[in-house]
Amino acid sequence: MIFGDVSCVRSCLLEFLGPRMAMRYRVFAVFLSTFLLMPTRASAAPHATPAEISPAPPVIVVGFLGGFVKHNNLVHSEVQLAERLRQEYPEGVQVETFESYRGAKARQRILELLDTDHDGTLSADEKQSARIILYGHSWGASETLDLARKLKKDGIHVLLTVQVDSVNKVGQNDEVIPANVAQAANFYQRNGMLHGEPAIRPADPAHTRIVGNFQFDYRASRYSCNAYPWFDRVLMKQHTQIECDPKVWAQVESLIRSNIVLADPKGSSTNVENSGGLPSSLSVNK
Repeated sequence: MIFGDVSCVRSCLLEFLGPRMAMRYRVFAVFLSTFLLMPTRASAAPHATPAEISPAPPVIVVGFLGGFVKHNNLVHSEVQLAERLRQEYPEGVQVETFESYRGAKARQRILELLDTDHDGTLSADEKQSARIILYGHSWGASETLDLARKLKKDGIHVLLTVQVDSVNKVGQNDEVIPANVAQAANFYQRNGMLHGEPAIRPADPAHTRIVGNFQFDYRASRYSCNAYPWFDRVLMKQHTQIECDPKVWAQVESLIRSNIVLADPKGSSTNVENSGGLPSSLSVNK
């Protein structure tokens, strides 16, 4: 080598370049060394991949049975309706039935389903994404509104409540629909020892639409609920008939289907039946 060491190379190069070029060399050298020696900056937090984004919660449909009937008793129309919905919507819709005295359990189940990130608490977004439909018969109808009120305290909205021959439970109010419910429908009959609430009304008409109070009359109808226990047939004939009347439950089902809104992968929502509201098939037997 011509030059013995690196310092000699640098000094000779600076002398050869002259004062002005030497200054530029020094500035460039400082910049280059700073850039090369600078520690790697921590990368920004990566964007969540589609797999990491919490999925939208399912449409939640909860049905309450009347009296002390078990939640899985297929003799009863509430359970039969739930089974049909499960078969029709194997994905995107969670359908559950509960006894009339299991409102707290139903509320807990709803909160679990809405907690899509499984952190034990509901964020504002998780509450906002709730799509809940509640229905019930007799005491179960009363429990439907009681659960809706508890969800109101939780800051959660309900798409629809449906009451069938609602019988008010002690300490509850099956007449006034809480303001967190978007739509409510009531099916009832007025004969026999047990009969339903004839007129539901909204706590706040600006937030809740009453689809209707629909009366049925079974005084001249032949009793057809042969699978029910004898005491239902004897003591609660008309109250039982509206529960097993396929015309009533076809209309209940139509209302529920018209309010099932499924979220697509892009985040928008689609009604699987129509735009909601009163189904064209809804009719009343007076």
